[in-house]
Amino acid sequence: MTATPILYSFRRCPYAMRARLGMSAARQTVRIREVVLRDKPAEMLAASPKGTVPVLVLDGGEVIDESLDIMHWALGQNDPEGWLAPDAAGMDALIQRNDGPFKRALDRYKYPDRYAADGIDRETWRAEGMAILDDLSGRIAGNGGQLMGPQVSLADMAIFPFVRQFAATDAGFWDETAPAPLKAWLSGHLESPRFRAIMAKYAPWAPGVPEPELPIGA
Repeated sequence: MTATPILYSFRRCPYAMRARLGMSAARQTVRIREVVLRDKPAEMLAASPKGTVPVLVLDGGEVIDESLDIMHWALGQNDPEGWLAPDAAGMDALIQRNDGPFKRALDRYKYPDRYAADGIDRETWRAEGMAILDDLSGRIAGNGGQLMGPQVSLADMAIFPFVRQFAATDAGFWDETAPAPLKAWLSGHLESPRFRAIMAKYAPWAPGVPEPELPIGA
C-alpha cells in the first residue's frame, strides 16, 4: 500500500497557503501536520533542517521544502484547471517580484518595529507595496479578471495570500485606497470554496495525533 504524502503546514502562513492551494487544485491527497512555529516537530526538522513551512514529504522519502516547488510538483502531476498554461516567464516574473520587493515592503509595513533600524517609515513601505499592487490591479483590469487572463493561474494563487496580508494590515486604508479591480480579485479568491476549504483549522500535530487529509478539488 502506498503511503500518503505528508505536508507540514501552518494555517496562516502565506507560503503554506499557496502550497495547500496547489495540492488541492492538483487533486493530490496529502496528510496535514499543522505546526506550532515556536515548537516545531522534530520529525519536520529532520526532514528539512531549515525549519520553515511548508515541507512536503513524499511517500518515497523525497522532501520538497519550498512553496513554489511544491506547487509545481503537484501541478506537474495533474493540472486539471490549467494553472500552468499561461506564459511561464510572465508568471515567474510576477511571482519573483511578489516574493522579493513586495514581500520586503509588506514585512516592513506590517512589522515596522522589527525594521526600525532601516530608518524608513512605515508609510513609505506601504507606498512601495501599493505601487506594485497598482500594477497588479491594472493587469487584472486589462486581462479579464485575473493576472494572466480571464482564468485563474499559478500566478494568482501564488500571489494573493500575500496581498491578503497587506490588506489586513490596515483594513481601513485598504478599503479607502485599494483600486476596485484589485479588491474584487482578492475578495473573489478569499471567498472561493477552495480557499475556505484549505483554511480549515486543525489541532497542532504531534506523534499519535490524527492527520486529516487536505480537501481536494474544492
